[in-house]
Amino acid sequence: MSEKTDLKKSLDAYQAKSGRFRVVDVPDLQYLKVDGHGDPNTSTAFAEAVESLYPLAYTCKFASKRALGRDYVVMPLEGLWWADDMDTFTVARDKSRWDWTLMILQPDWIDQEMFASAVEQVRAKSSPPRLDDVRLETLSEGRCVQTLHVGPFDAEAEVLARMHDEFIPAGGLRRVGKHHEIYLSDLRRVAPEKRRTILRQPVTGSAAP
Repeated sequence: MSEKTDLKKSLDAYQAKSGRFRVVDVPDLQYLKVDGHGDPNTSTAFAEAVESLYPLAYTCKFASKRALGRDYVVMPLEGLWWADDMDTFTVARDKSRWDWTLMILQPDWIDQEMFASAVEQVRAKSSPPRLDDVRLETLSEGRCVQTLHVGPFDAEAEVLARMHDEFIPAGGLRRVGKHHEIYLSDLRRVAPEKRRTILRQPVTGSAAP
């Protein structure tokens, strides 16, 4: 039996420690992606996006194991977040103004043909509401600053303020791209105060990782 691949363990970009900001060079990675807008706690679109991503992620996994003999751990949910005024993340926390892309990382051997086949298999079984909005697409983030946040999402603001206003400029860096969150904890089963979330911000500048 072949060993099951766990990209959370093999990719340096998925390593982070609480209380420590770190510069990391993130390789180009491909994701299942679906876009939306609004408060993740109340938005129907957010719930529908999650409902559409996971069946596809598991269908791709089973197809890989069956057709290629390559099994892997389904990766956690991730999100890109942005707004016209980024203070809505660090100061106002006005979630109704947030735009987002929800994502699940895919191994590089999952190609567009396997993805298209998975879409049709999911459609035949359950046809989740945002199925046709999901795409398989590469994300190029490059140099980033990241840390591990332990606790509820609304307690992120202080950590992000230190990342954005202290660590990044002190290193001669500046922010580019979209705020990125990796939800290492199962949000349905883990209490808010124990949730583990990688907070990532793409940057440009000369600081070494």
